[in-house]
Amino acid sequence: MLKKKEEWEQSNTQVFWGEIAPCNHLVQIYESDEVVLTALEGFVSSGLETGESVVIIATQEHLDALYKRLTSKKIKLDAFIKNDQYIPINAASMLATFMVNNWPDEVLFTETVRSVVSKARGTSNRPVRAYGEMVALLWAQGHNGATIQLEHLWNKFCETEIFCLFCAYPKSGFTQDVDKSIQHICSSHSKMIAGDVMSATEVFYKSS
Repeated sequence: MLKKKEEWEQSNTQVFWGEIAPCNHLVQIYESDEVVLTALEGFVSSGLETGESVVIIATQEHLDALYKRLTSKKIKLDAFIKNDQYIPINAASMLATFMVNNWPDEVLFTETVRSVVSKARGTSNRPVRAYGEMVALLWAQGHNGATIQLEHLWNKFCETEIFCLFCAYPKSGFTQDVDKSIQHICSSHSKMIAGDVMSATEVFYKSS
């Protein structure tokens, strides 16, 4: 992905995740779990440090791995969970609440997501940042049209509920016409994060 580095901007991880705008819709097409988990570690920790609420909608495997990473950094994640400032959600379970005949129902989607965001905001109306893998699950199941529709619903929801949204897809899920598929997915997002190079100190990204 980084063959043409002049097309990408580089930023310190803490600075990048600390300064993302509430209206940003980010995407990462990653080559390994290590890459996306490192990105998520920065996404979550910087949000909690600045008093934001963080919603993570991911596979159980990723939720468990992220929990271990964050607690190993001495982040008191259980306290944040108790306060609804960190909300981990199983992506498959949440997807099941609004899918009808393999298609995301807009009314059910809006009700489901609004309930989660409202819970995250709390009584003090905290800023919210969210990460989601539901789109990646649909894509992996071959429901490409439903995937694009879900991205559309996320964008539409973000017009009424201002928050930062980070989506990620494993590159292994793009089996046919990879470049065209990636371009189509990325057109729905404001920033794309490199998915083949991710360290604890730097992020490569470009705007759409």
